Amino acid sequence: MGQDIGGKGRISMKKNNEYSDESLGDIRVIDDFLPPPEELVFKEDNVKITLGLSKRSIEFFKMEAKKHHTQYQKMIRRLLDFYVSRQQRNR
Repeated sequence: MGQDIGGKGRISMKKNNEYSDESLGDIRVIDDFLPPPEELVFKEDNVKITLGLSKRSIEFFKMEAKKHHTQYQKMIRRLLDFYVSRQQRNR
């Protein structure tokens, strides 16, 4: 019998679950605390600048961005935003 691996091989990923009549204990319904999708879209006003960076730094960010399927400019921007937020908290 084959493994349960799914994918194109059409092998099932089914798992046999065993259920019992045990009590689940006290169950409490909680209010929805998650933000709506429109609040999850992170869009901040950006200002375009010209900035000279070392070749070594740019090569690093380009390599890392490629690994993580993102843009190197976004990584640099997030790094700077992270630095600023930490500095503002420490004041």
